[in-house]
Amino acid sequence: MSIIAPAILVETLDEYKAMIEKIQPFAKRVHIDISDGEFAPSFLLSEDQLWWPPTWQVDIHCMLARPSEHLATLIALKPSMIIFHTEIQEDRAALINQIKAAGIKAGIALLRPTVPSTVAEIIKLADHVMVFSGELGKYGGTASLMQLEKVRLIKAINPNVEIGWDGGVSIDNAYTLAQGGVTVLNAGSAISKAEDPSAAYVMLTREINKHGVL
Repeated sequence: MSIIAPAILVETLDEYKAMIEKIQPFAKRVHIDISDGEFAPSFLLSEDQLWWPPTWQVDIHCMLARPSEHLATLIALKPSMIIFHTEIQEDRAALINQIKAAGIKAGIALLRPTVPSTVAEIIKLADHVMVFSGELGKYGGTASLMQLEKVRLIKAINPNVEIGWDGGVSIDNAYTLAQGGVTVLNAGSAISKAEDPSAAYVMLTREINKHGVL
């Protein structure tokens, strides 16, 4: 079964608090973006500013050039999962092992140009692989459904891995993404910029769980 995870992508503490208040009534699993201004072009809230309601299952998406420099603080936050990009120039297996040793799930993200076969050994180690179809550090990206082909390729490498999607999730494509094998649909502007975020979340959840008509 697929789930909708509201995404938080903000630059200030005031924006962060406002987003938490906006989605707290309905959110269960939440996707929080952090960025260093190097791997992604924007500076977002840093890991030492993060907090969240204790009932949330939180995935932290690290758009960081050197996750190793941030890992101790991230682990101390005790999120459910830490996701970093395969395109970094660090020892990715060592990062995964360090995250898992702390009792936290380790996820990796693949930018659009990255072909799964080129990072197969890392995919085998990961608990979660996120297909990134958006624009780094920005809401409102386009969901390139051609990227769905990656789901099949990833599953061929690691059949048990959880599949996430980040970028352009909307009411128009949520069902297609879920049917294409995406388990976690991270929804940013579709929820945060909706007139009624709670209603948007309910509609997206209903969409991914509907039964197709033959």
